[in-house]
Amino acid sequence: MKTTIKFAGYQGEQSVHTRAANHFCEVLRHSVGAAIDIQFEPNIVRHGFKAADLLTKTESGELDGCYFSSSYLVGRVPELGLFDQHFAVPDRRRAYAILDGALGQRLATLVNQATGFTILAYWDNGLRHISTASHAVRQPGDCKGLKIRTLKNEQHQRVFRALGFDPMAIDVRDLPEAVANHTVDAQENPLTNIYNFGLHKTHRHVTLTQHLLGVAPVFFNKQAVAAWPDNIKLAVTRALSEATAEQRRFAEEEDTLCLQALESDGCEIITLSDKERADFSAATDSVVAQYRSQFKPGLIELFNADLANVSA
Repeated sequence: MKTTIKFAGYQGEQSVHTRAANHFCEVLRHSVGAAIDIQFEPNIVRHGFKAADLLTKTESGELDGCYFSSSYLVGRVPELGLFDQHFAVPDRRRAYAILDGALGQRLATLVNQATGFTILAYWDNGLRHISTASHAVRQPGDCKGLKIRTLKNEQHQRVFRALGFDPMAIDVRDLPEAVANHTVDAQENPLTNIYNFGLHKTHRHVTLTQHLLGVAPVFFNKQAVAAWPDNIKLAVTRALSEATAEQRRFAEEEDTLCLQALESDGCEIITLSDKERADFSAATDSVVAQYRSQFKPGLIELFNADLANVSA
C-alpha cells in the first residue's frame, strides 16, 4: 500500500528551507519509488495562513510534517528553551554539536512525550542579527526605546528588553508590512530573511550581533510516523539526514550571498568588535543566567558537554 506524506513550509522557492525540503522529497522518491506519495507545499502563507499554522496543522494530522522554529513550542516543552540562550553559542559548529549530540536526542524525546510531534531532524534557522531604520546599533545604549519585532517567545522578549528595546511579537507573515510602515523600529532575523523578505529596503542598518542560532526542528505527526511501515521510516530518516546536511550547507552559503547583496544595495553593515559583542552579552547576562537556572542540572550539563566537544 502506498504511503502518503504531506509536508509544508512557509518560505519562498529559493529559501534554504524550501530547497532542503525539495531535496528531502527527491531523495525519498528515488529511494522508495511508487511506495510513497510525498506532497510538498513550500509556502502556506501564500494561501492565507499564518506561518505558525504549520504547527497546528501538523499536530492535528492535516499535515504529516513541517519545519518550524523551536521557540514557538517552549511554552509546552520548556526544555526547548535551551536553544534560546542568547550569546551562549559563538558559532555554527558548536551549535550543530549540541543539536546532533545527546542534548538534541533528549529534547526530541521530551517533545515526543509532551506533544503530538516527533522530531526527526534539526535544521539551521539562521544566525540572528539586528536591523534598524533610524540609526545604527553599536552598543546597548543605541537600543533604548526602539520597538523591535521578536518571535513569540517570552525569553526572547526579556533579553531584548534588557538591551533597552520595546519588544513586540509579530508573525512572520506580517513582518514585512510592520517594517515597511514603521510599526517597529527594529527587528532581528537571519540575513536571508532580512534580504529576501525585503526588510533591508526600510532597515538600512544591519548589526551583525550573531546573538542566537535559530533552530528549526523538522516536526512530524507522531501518529503518522507510528503508522509508517518500517521501510518508509528508514527511508524518511535517511532522506532527512541527507537533506539536513544540504540545508546547513545552504544556510552558510546563503549568509555569504546575502551579506554581499546587502552591501551592494548600500546597507550599512556593522561588524561588532569582540568587546562590543561582549557588551551586548554582559547586558543580558543576568536574564540568561536566570533562565538557565530554571532547567534541570542534567540538561545544562548535557548542553555544556556537547558544546565542549568541539574545539574553538
